[in-house]
Amino acid sequence: MDKQELKQDAHDLDVTVWVGKSGIDSVVDELDDQLSSRDLVKVKFLRAARAGSSTDEKAADLADRVNAELIETRGHTAVIYR
Repeated sequence: MDKQELKQDAHDLDVTVWVGKSGIDSVVDELDDQLSSRDLVKVKFLRAARAGSSTDEKAADLADRVNAELIETRGHTAVIYR
């Protein structure tokens, strides 16, 4: 699938992973588990998680940690694919 198709598929997905004040370290295992059972996962970065850096930077770091691809960020939500 190309990125455009993945973005369209992700449009109707609900957010299933929230990154809060504990940071991305606390959600790596959960995201990895979810990506094992489905291809696309939406991740929401709450204000406390974004302190000091952008959503794009945080999302790219999280995708790298689970060996996945960052498809897009929109606002404070990211779509990750594996």
